[in-house]
Amino acid sequence: MMMMMMMMMMMMMMMKMLKIMMMMMLLLMMMMMMIRIMMTFRMMMMKLIRMVMLMLMMSMMLMMMMMMMMMMMLMMIIKMRVTTMMKMMMMTMILLVIMMMMMMMIRMTRMMMIMMMMLRMMVMMTMTMKLMLMMMKLMTILLMMMIIRMMMMTMTMMSMMMMMMMLMMMMMTMMTMRTKLLMMMMMMMMMMMLTMLLMMTMMLMMLMMMTMVMPLMMMMMMMMIRMMTMKMMMMMMMMMMMMMMMMMISIMMMMMMMMMMMMMMMMMMIDDDDDDDDDDDDDDDDDDFE
Repeated sequence: MMMMMMMMMMMMMMMKMLKIMMMMMLLLMMMMMMIRIMMTFRMMMMKLIRMVMLMLMMSMMLMMMMMMMMMMMLMMIIKMRVTTMMKMMMMTMILLVIMMMMMMMIRMTRMMMIMMMMLRMMVMMTMTMKLMLMMMKLMTILLMMMIIRMMMMTMTMMSMMMMMMMLMMMMMTMMTMRTKLLMMMMMMMMMMMLTMLLMMTMMLMMLMMMTMVMPLMMMMMMMMIRMMTMKMMMMMMMMMMMMMMMMMISIMMMMMMMMMMMMMMMMMMIDDDDDDDDDDDDDDDDDDFE
């Protein structure tokens, strides 16, 4: 059954990969077109766009490489001489990472599409230079956010992997059932923690989008109709930053609370375990005596 599940997952992955590849192809074609257009319009702005495009492309290439490596790892794991359970765990982890990569790639493609649109508008002269610059700034902010998000994700993933490895070690070494159970419990707690962390990062990103991107768009519009001065814009920015800080602090607090809880739980568990062991020993002694 597990194998079936894994197979299904693999299939889905492959499908996703194909989809992404297709998107890539499309993007490349669009790029070629755009580069041609760029050659005709020799502007400073175009250079900037070109730079951003190149950056995006590079990152995509990197992603592709990483994904390939992950696939290789998967193959290696399949060939390894370990228990099926171990294999499953490792595989799921790698698959998860691949999924993350894919998500990121899709986002990148989206970004690139937006860029293309902007370029087109430029070519049709419907878009002024000022507006273009604004858009660029917005884009850079978005890119930064994406990078931050990716880092967070990778960190959580790594920690999860570590957990898995630890779990494996426990399974291999510890013989007594109780200790094993204890470890299992601990792992579960850790996993919960990690999932929470992931959720938090996600929520944070969402909030960031809400607090940063939307108002920025609004600002652009207002700037265009000359309703908003630079000072006002700065003020708004500051406000947003404050909000962000508040959010971060609250999340940190929550994390701390979780950690505390974990510690408490562990302490309790360990204490209980010791007591039980003592009792067991006593029983054994009695048996011997009889």
